Amino acid sequence: MMKVALITGVTGQDGSYLSEFLLEKGYEVYGMIRRSSTEYRERINHLEGNTHFHLKYGDLSDSISLVKIIGECRPDEIYNLAAQSHVGVSFDVPEYTADVVATGVLRVLEAVRICGLAETCRIYQASTSELFGKVEEVPQRETTPFHPYSPYAVAKQYGYWIIKEYREAYNMFCCSGILFNHESERRGETFVTRKITLAAARIAAGLQDKLYLGNLSSLRDWGYAKDYVECMWLILQNEKPEDFVIATGVQHSVREFATLAFHHAGIDLEWQGDGMDEKGIDKATGKVVVEVSPEFYRPTDVVNLWGDPTKAKTELGWNPTKTSFEDLVRIMVEYDTKKVALEKNI
Repeated sequence: MMKVALITGVTGQDGSYLSEFLLEKGYEVYGMIRRSSTEYRERINHLEGNTHFHLKYGDLSDSISLVKIIGECRPDEIYNLAAQSHVGVSFDVPEYTADVVATGVLRVLEAVRICGLAETCRIYQASTSELFGKVEEVPQRETTPFHPYSPYAVAKQYGYWIIKEYREAYNMFCCSGILFNHESERRGETFVTRKITLAAARIAAGLQDKLYLGNLSSLRDWGYAKDYVECMWLILQNEKPEDFVIATGVQHSVREFATLAFHHAGIDLEWQGDGMDEKGIDKATGKVVVEVSPEFYRPTDVVNLWGDPTKAKTELGWNPTKTSFEDLVRIMVEYDTKKVALEKNI
C-alpha cells in the first residue's frame, strides 16, 4: 500500500523539496497550509496537478484543525516543518513565535494521540542549530549543551524537549532533526543568503546600488536544502527514533558567502575596513557595493555555528556534501540572475 505523509509548512522551502522527494518515493502527500488573503504557493504550484498531492487548510495554532486533518489523512509519517522561522523577526513577535514554534509541536503530538495513531505514525520535528546559540562547543553535535540566544531558539528548544518527552512517556516514534543552515534558490528573500544572491544579481544588472548586511564575520554551516530533506526522510526510516544533527561539517562566514555570490554575478569584491566600517568594493569600478548596517544586528547574535554530521553519516548513510558550498552559491546566483533578467525586461 502507498504510504501517506503529512507535511506542515508545505509551502516553504523545505516543504516543497520534501513534497517532491516523497512523491518520487511513491507517497500520498498531504500538505497543510494556512489561509491567507495573499496565498503564496509559488514553490508548490507545479505539484498541484499531481493526483497524489493534496492541500488541507490548518494552522499549528489551532488544535481542532490539526485533529481534523490528521484524523482524515491518517498519515504514516508527519513532517512538522511549519514555523515562524525567521530568527530576527522572533524578537519582534516573540509571543506568536512561542505559540506556533513551541506549543504547535505539542498540538501535533496530542492530535496524533487523540486520533489513535500514537503506535503507527512516525513524526519528524524540524529542530534547529539555533538551539546551540551562544555555543559551548565547536563543532556542535547531538551531545552539545544548548544555549538558545533568541525567542525563536527558545521556542525550538521546547519543541525539541517535548518530542523527547513524548518519545519516552508514550513510546511514540518521534524524532528531531537539528538542522544547520540550509539554503536554496527557493529560500525566502528576507533571509541573508537569498538577500545576498538577489542583491548581487540586481547590482550586476544595474538595478540596485548597494547591499546592506549585519555581522560579516558570523560563521555558519551552510548546506543545500534539497539534500537535507533526504536526511529528514532517512531519520523516519531508521529502526529506532533518535535525534540527529543535519549539517555539512564545513563552515564559512557571511563575508565569504557574499564574496562568492558577487563573483558568480561577475563582480569581484575587495574588503576594506573593520567592524561597522567594513565595506565591499567592486574591484573593477572602485564602487562600494556592500556596507554594514546596525539595523541588521540582533539584540543577541549567534556567531559560530558549525555542525558535526558524523552520526547521520554513519547511522543513516547520508551524504551531507552532495552539493558543495561553492555549488550551492552558484545555483542560487544563477537562479536570481535569471529572475532579475526577467524583471529588467518587464
